[in-house]
Amino acid sequence: MSESISAPDEQIELLERRIDRLRGELRRAATTGDRAHARTLRAELRRVEQEWDEALADLQDRVPQQRERSLAAAPPMLSIREQVHHALTLLTVPAAPKLIIAVHDAFFPGELVAARLTSLRRDEERSFKVAPYNRPYYLCPALTADLLSPARGLLAISTWPLETRVVGPLSARVDFLVAAVKVAQRVAQLPDDAHDARRLLWRFAAGIPGAASIGGGADPDTVAKQAEAELDVHREADTADRAAAASRAQDRLDGAEGLFGARLQRLRKTAN
Repeated sequence: MSESISAPDEQIELLERRIDRLRGELRRAATTGDRAHARTLRAELRRVEQEWDEALADLQDRVPQQRERSLAAAPPMLSIREQVHHALTLLTVPAAPKLIIAVHDAFFPGELVAARLTSLRRDEERSFKVAPYNRPYYLCPALTADLLSPARGLLAISTWPLETRVVGPLSARVDFLVAAVKVAQRVAQLPDDAHDARRLLWRFAAGIPGAASIGGGADPDTVAKQAEAELDVHREADTADRAAAASRAQDRLDGAEGLFGARLQRLRKTAN
């Protein structure tokens, strides 16, 4: 009788049942004095026991390999600053924590907890003051174009040009449109079942005239095209505002203030 199975643990279980059955038959053959049948059963029993030994050895070999593959497939544990950095790098513009979390959830593994972003900027500034420029990048606030002070609720990356980290009157809309283009480009590279990413794209599309599909969805190419069309209207003026603010920041701010913004007392002194 031939029994064919694939999983090693199932094979071992079937072989154990077969061994028990052969032992019972061998005992009965020996009890009845059927020596010829007993010899046949004994040979069969030894063969099946050898198969059991080989199957067990195979199972023992497979367990470490499966564990190694599982560990290799598991995403590395990233710090919160690395997770935020990944999301901001995708967007290429300053963003609020809510958007950063949405982008992370849509495109990156792991969980980014909102509560942990609360003290992130203060921790980064403290780290910079203890050991300036000791890290390849810092997560810092965007700077307001008028006062060059920290923009409330907007995070940026220290390695970005000042013109990107400064936000003026039109920057909120411009940055929204730039982010929409970047998200659309990334979604276009994903399969149709990337539901979190497509929900995020739809949220952008809902805020851009002509970008959302009639059925309630959002096509990446359409979102990018409509966002670029509106960017053409605002980009030149916003770029000029940001460039002027960045020039003032380079003249007035240095060190930590150039990254984390000027305080009101400092601004009053430089204005006199």
